[in-house]
Amino acid sequence: MMTTTNATAEVFLTAFRAMSKKERNAVIDKLLADNEFMEDLIDISIIKQRKDEPSRSLDDYLADRQKE
Repeated sequence: MMTTTNATAEVFLTAFRAMSKKERNAVIDKLLADNEFMEDLIDISIIKQRKDEPSRSLDDYLADRQKE
């Protein structure tokens, strides 16, 4: 079953794909000019890139930081 969020995303993606290249570029330019969107995009990219890396506890991280 598709969630409302996924359905909304599908509608927007379908509309985006139906645009001309010039229109798509204009939308992308607007999105990239939005600082909050860019921060979210960077965060999502980093999370996806690092999802298979092993995790470590906060205590281990803090102990390593204190050694520096």
